[in-house]
Amino acid sequence: MGTTAKINDETPIELQEMAKAIDALPARYRDAVAPALQRVVECSTRRRRILNLVQEALSQLRLDMKYLIFDLEATRRERDQYKEMLEQGDK
Repeated sequence: MGTTAKINDETPIELQEMAKAIDALPARYRDAVAPALQRVVECSTRRRRILNLVQEALSQLRLDMKYLIFDLEATRRERDQYKEMLEQGDK
């Protein structure tokens, strides 16, 4: 009951199982262990959120890199075209 308050579907299975095992303990043991479990669950949730943010940032970085490479290639093509026009104009 108290230990499973912040446990949800996103909590790893192992922690869910541990919470159930702790809930089955006598109250004095459960009360001693439950705060530590809550801290572990909170850390796990925080790490999962951070990992998701990092993955989203990497995805955005990959997309930005594709746009930059496309832009660089287009700029190089334009430069080569202008060079060619200048060389033809000098002849």
